This record gives sequence, C-alpha cells and structure tokens, in this order.
Amino acid sequence: MPGTVIECRGVEKRFGARLAVQGLDLDVPAGLCFGLLGPNGAGKTTTLRMIYGLTPPSAGSVRVCGLDVARETRAVRARLGVTLQENALIEPLSPIENMRVFARYHLLSRAEADTRIDEILGFLELRSYAAVPVEKLSGGFKRRLAIGLSLLSRPELLILDEPTTGLDPAVRRALWQRIRELRAAGTSILLTTHYMDEAERLCDRLAIMADGRLRAEGEPAHLIRETLARETLELDLPVEEEAALLGGLSRMPRLRSGRRLALYVNDAGALLETLRHRRPEAPGVKHGAIVRPTNLEDVFLRVTGDRLEGGDPEVARSPA
Repeated sequence: MPGTVIECRGVEKRFGARLAVQGLDLDVPAGLCFGLLGPNGAGKTTTLRMIYGLTPPSAGSVRVCGLDVARETRAVRARLGVTLQENALIEPLSPIENMRVFARYHLLSRAEADTRIDEILGFLELRSYAAVPVEKLSGGFKRRLAIGLSLLSRPELLILDEPTTGLDPAVRRALWQRIRELRAAGTSILLTTHYMDEAERLCDRLAIMADGRLRAEGEPAHLIRETLARETLELDLPVEEEAALLGGLSRMPRLRSGRRLALYVNDAGALLETLRHRRPEAPGVKHGAIVRPTNLEDVFLRVTGDRLEGGDPEVARSPA
C-alpha cells in the first residue's frame, strides 16, 4: 500500500501454548506518529520485536518500508532506528564516544559520522555533556542519548518503546518537542507508552491492543468521540448509593474506582443537574462532582475492559 510504512497481515506469535499476538492486521501510514497502546501483556513488545525483525512471526507477514521483514531483515533494519525500554549505552564512555561506536555499526565514514553526531548533539541539547561519561549523566540525559543513537542512521522509521518512562515532567515535555520536530521533518514514528496524555498529545493515530488482539484504531479524538462520549461526570459515590441515584440510567457506560464513579455522556453538566434535582442531598451530587472532557485514558479502560461497567455506546452518545 503506497504511503504505508508498516503493514501487518494475519500476524500471530505463539510461545508454546500461549498465543501472544493473534490475527493482527495493521497499517501504519508513513509520515505520522503512530501510537501502539495496551496494558502489560497485551502483545505490544512482541509486535515491536516482529516489526524490527528480532522475533519471527508464527504466522502472517510483516512488511516495513515495503520490504518483507522475514526475507529482507538486514535491509529493513538499515531503515530503522530503535529506542528500547532499557537504555543500551556504554556507561564508561561519553555520549560522543557512544555515538562514534554506534556510527561504526552503521558503517558510516568518520566525516559523515562527525556531521551526524554534531547534528544530534545540537538537536537533543547534549553538547554541554558530550565529553562527560554516561555513568555520570542523569536519567533524562541518558534517555536523550539513547534516542540520539537511534537517529544516527537517519531512519525512515523511528521506533520509540516507552521513551519517557521514569522521567520528570520537564524532561518528558522536552522530549515531546523533539519527537514533534522529527515527525514534522518527515520521520515516521511508532511509539509505545503507558502515559495516555503523551499518546493523546503526540500521536496522529493509534491502536489499542489487549490479550494479543487489536481492539481499536483511529485518531485519538475520533476514538474518544465514538467509543464513549464527549464529556465525563465524576462523582464521589459509594457503591450502595449507586442504584438509588442512577435508577433508569443503568445502561450508561461508567467506570468505578473505589468510591469514585465516572459516567460518560455528551452533556455531563445537564446530567449533573438532573441528578441534583432527583436527590439533592445524595453523596457525590451535593459536593465533589467534577465535569470534564472525556480523555484517552477513559477510552483505554473501556477498550481493554479494565473495570468499565455498563456499555451501550449509543446511550453514551445521547444526553441524559
């Protein structure tokens, strides 16, 4: 398919009796930041490993940049840059020495390597630390260097596996900006993350996996609108009070976490006024109610089945 950087057809991966990925059909458009989301054990990492040729699929086919990964593995890897969850750095060496070592893996000449290293040091704001041993760098600067190594070959496709896990908010936002700049320059990006705000802000499109299967795919705003509803009403409401307050609204999608109940409707403010009219003294209605936009985290919980109750999306699309 023209304009497609990753194409998976009927992909399965079996480990003994366990089917880690099953029936995966996925097209990732070129030039976008595409998010691959899912809870632990969903099959994301296995899928990534099949995409960059480290793990062969048990069935189906994977093509990257138009090349069959199983048959043209080396050619595929030459077009990829990969940042793994764990930094693959040579700790006693400096960032510039690490990049020179990695440049040799890509068979870059010394002149070409020096040019690219200088570009990356500037792009990731690493020049002040270029000669400092990696073991003395903070976690944020180590993560920048790990991404820098994956950029040395000027890849057509950059795979970022949880690139900002464990970083403080300021460093996360700095890396977000670099990712946006890479995408704007034409690099295709495949991103995995457990931060839903990160996925919502960075990804043009995304797919959500659970139990080895693809459960949902689309633009973040589209998934939010079509999976649940525009708005969310959060109430501090004990379980035993729920039936009395929500009588007649039992089919409305909702999510409970302890005493906190989230209800998904198109007009959360109108629903709150209805509930206040019904039972003005009810717990959670008189105090502590929150009206907010529905976000990607709500969709993630809905799609992966993590304690979301109710479940008629058509009810959610109509104001209560």
